[in-house]
Amino acid sequence: MAIILWILLVVYLLVIFITIGYLLLQNRPPEQTSTWALTILFIPIIGLFLYYNFGRNYRKNKVFSRKALFDQQQLHKFSYEQRMDVDHADFEGHGSIDRKKSIIKLLLNNSKSILTMGNNVALLSNGEETFNSIVEELKEAQDHIHFEFYIFLEDNIGSVIRNILLEKARKGVEVRFMYDGLGSMDLSKDFISRMEEAGAEVYAFSPVRFPYFANYINYRNHRKIIVIDGKVGYVGGINIADRYKDGHSALGMWRDTHLRLEGSSVHSLQAVFLNDWHYVSNKEVTDDQYFPYHPMAEKVPVQITSSGPDSDWESIMQAYFKAITTADDSVAIITPYFMPPTSIITALKTAALSGVDVKVILPANSDVPFLLYSSFSFVQELLEAGVAVFLYQNGFNHSKIIIVDDVIASVGSANLDRRSFEKNLEINAMIYNKEFACELREKFE
Repeated sequence: MAIILWILLVVYLLVIFITIGYLLLQNRPPEQTSTWALTILFIPIIGLFLYYNFGRNYRKNKVFSRKALFDQQQLHKFSYEQRMDVDHADFEGHGSIDRKKSIIKLLLNNSKSILTMGNNVALLSNGEETFNSIVEELKEAQDHIHFEFYIFLEDNIGSVIRNILLEKARKGVEVRFMYDGLGSMDLSKDFISRMEEAGAEVYAFSPVRFPYFANYINYRNHRKIIVIDGKVGYVGGINIADRYKDGHSALGMWRDTHLRLEGSSVHSLQAVFLNDWHYVSNKEVTDDQYFPYHPMAEKVPVQITSSGPDSDWESIMQAYFKAITTADDSVAIITPYFMPPTSIITALKTAALSGVDVKVILPANSDVPFLLYSSFSFVQELLEAGVAVFLYQNGFNHSKIIIVDDVIASVGSANLDRRSFEKNLEINAMIYNKEFACELREKFE
């Protein structure tokens, strides 16, 4: 018996040695590496169990390598040409671009995000405005509807949208519907079968399979994208659920922010959707009909940027970092979940200590209380550096917004936390326009 125990101990120590060696070879932030190493060393057996179920990047590397390759091939040819243009272009009349050109170049380099100039951008400040606009535009669809959401519930607004999609599909409009396999795991088989019978294509992103639930918690598709006829697009933080319009029984009104886009930025949204669609369906859709010419009288510059486990860089996090560290006058942030990496905390403190007016709005109440209390752990050091931190009291603010110097603003799906920056597929719109930034600032105040 003693020999067997010694053999088991040697095997266990060998597994620990190999695991920590593998962990050290991975390209992780140092604090993550040290946390997992200490967990494995000082919590016998359980530490190994936790790491192999929740800490490995194996599934990320396996699942997203093919997707990343396809995405990069599609976007590289466009971004290279524009990098040359940004270096030499004269952006007369667009002071926001001249002041923030380094951010544009950063996003071109780290995520192949193309700057689009001819856009109409409408700010939608709550669920009611957003759903009314979406329903109106869906009813006008003639060629195709592309739908990509983290959460789609079969409640009142979900049923309204479903019925429009069914009607359009039966009339020959191409409907492609993509939902996250975890966020929308309650979507019924009846919903899917009715959509498919009407002629729509429906796919789940990374469907959850039991008993391997732990392997599917990470790397979710948190994006919210709608593209209609390649001319109108929606992006932001609002999922398809009644709570965004009617509020929450415990939290009160559910505040969030979305954008309605027209112009060439819609083509960027379309490209992200079609890359994701190729991943879930293995169908490549590149016809010109999905990228129609649709000139706009307004010329608001917009850069659509996406990031996720299929990205080489944490592009949205880097954009936030760059925007904060290059701010001259002000930084305003709203986020429902605030567990940022050390780099963002340092950037916020450094900006405040440099005389920049830095304000952060966090929710006073949350749908995930544990994350709320974790967020508060960062507040004291921010206050000591001069960052003004406010708690939103009128319900639950689920918006994800950053405004810098009142000339550039970002609205999208990404929270200021590690899950959004490193684990989930996210999408944000960067708007380089003083009028829009000031409009958003008024909502902020």
